[in-house]
Amino acid sequence: METLEQTTIGQYVAKDFRTAAIFSKYKIDFCCKGNRTIEEACENKNLDSHLILDEINSVLASKNENSIDFESWPLDLLVDYIEKTHHRYVEEKTQVLLPFLDKLCNVHGAVHPELFEINELFKGCAGELAQHMKKEELILFPFIKKMVKATITDELIEQAHFGSVENPIAMMKHEHEAEGDRFVKIATLTNNYTPPADGCNTYQVTFAMLQEFEQDLHKHIHLENNILFPKAAALEKKFSRQE
Repeated sequence: METLEQTTIGQYVAKDFRTAAIFSKYKIDFCCKGNRTIEEACENKNLDSHLILDEINSVLASKNENSIDFESWPLDLLVDYIEKTHHRYVEEKTQVLLPFLDKLCNVHGAVHPELFEINELFKGCAGELAQHMKKEELILFPFIKKMVKATITDELIEQAHFGSVENPIAMMKHEHEAEGDRFVKIATLTNNYTPPADGCNTYQVTFAMLQEFEQDLHKHIHLENNILFPKAAALEKKFSRQE
């Protein structure tokens, strides 16, 4: 069984993504702030860390036939998965959500002025994520793939123009945290994605899509912060030791 000790929240979720539901239930950030222990996170929220750990151990002790073991994947496969699953999701859903939010502002904004702030927050998120993903696709991800290929072919790799891979990783993690904070504000303004009593079908669908978008973003950031980035940094250190 797991202990509180030094295991981080991100490591629990990397081991079994079902534990993410437990952290979400207690509003503990497992993606952007996944580098904390359960004890540290609970101290900030006045939660019983032992109670949460019992729930986690119960999940880990049960079989999960459908769980995907992302930790065991080669990094180039994980990069492709993130691009084709999560990057495409963001690209597709932002194109749907933006006009829906504009429509809500036009129809319901007079009675629900918070919609204008929600709309601006999501527009900011859509723009920042688009740039963020391009930086990953054009700079960071190709370098990770190059390192993976070099381990197979036993080739040497030249140092990237950005220096250590830790540099773009630090930038990506900072941007992840900014978007995580932005969605905390969106969740608050939407009353945790609960449409008001006078909300029409578009209102309900839009809030449901925003909630799904946040959930996908959490998994997206988790795969990068807690699995891809640490393994990429470790792989780079392996090359450094061989020089």
